[in-house]
Amino acid sequence: MPRTIWSGAISFGLVTVPINVQSATEDHSIHFHQYHLEDMGRVRYRKVCELEDREVDQSEIGKGYELTRDRVIPISDEELSNLPLPTAKAIEIDAFVALEDIDPIRMGAGYYLAAGGQVAAKPYKLLVEALRRSSRVAIAKYAWSGRERLGMLRIRGDALVLQELLWPDEIRDPTELLPSPAEVSEDEIEGALALMDTMTVDALEGEEFTDRYTEAIAQIIEAKREEKPLPEAPEPEQPAQVLDLMAALNESVQKAKASRTASGGPAQVHELPKPKKKAAAKKQPAKKTAAKKATAKKATGRRPRSA
Repeated sequence: MPRTIWSGAISFGLVTVPINVQSATEDHSIHFHQYHLEDMGRVRYRKVCELEDREVDQSEIGKGYELTRDRVIPISDEELSNLPLPTAKAIEIDAFVALEDIDPIRMGAGYYLAAGGQVAAKPYKLLVEALRRSSRVAIAKYAWSGRERLGMLRIRGDALVLQELLWPDEIRDPTELLPSPAEVSEDEIEGALALMDTMTVDALEGEEFTDRYTEAIAQIIEAKREEKPLPEAPEPEQPAQVLDLMAALNESVQKAKASRTASGGPAQVHELPKPKKKAAAKKQPAKKTAAKKATAKKATGRRPRSA
């Protein structure tokens, strides 16, 4: 079981749910240490007091706020744990909203909330079922790591998940990043939708969703361990300048179709819409067709239907 990061309670009106916070994700990245290349001795960071010019033990280290260059205000862990703040020891639910009303850009790391003992089992289950039936998520505040934070409580299966949320003023306005105005045709939009349909999957699982960077590092480590030649890096594909959007979309659909077929996945390919003819070009042939039909009716002696 993952270790408990924080212990406290969820405050839901007058209902209190004791919980233990545990990480909901795992890091499978390959990590490196720093070494002195001349003799491969380990390079470490040491904590040194600037005034005494000596290394200090962790037990001698505390927190402080620099008021001025010559004055530091010491702050103890005990003082931080007893802040005059309701969210210092509890995750306080303030509101409920629909999940689709939360912009995903605001979402951060996720944590599982485990029931804190048998006494928490019933209120924990109550909150899970209430969230499930309401189809909403809870917005809460809590204080961790030196600041008050905003979070979202949702359910995953039968478990409560706390998802970090950024405050509104932490999201930058993207207006200045927008490109200059451009027009796209309806055919081009339909083509893009057809490509999206071709690339749609049911779940983010399989070979397409594996960490190839970590796999490549593992291959290098294994090759060097066995003193074998390093794997060659593939030639990077140079992105071509798109001059014809419809041609690029059509080629992309065909590549997606070939990729799905090769991997054994569903190869549902939607044909791109054919470019529509201009209205002026359609009217002239229509008149000729109507004239031919009228001539044919006179020759066979058929009477035209009355309006």
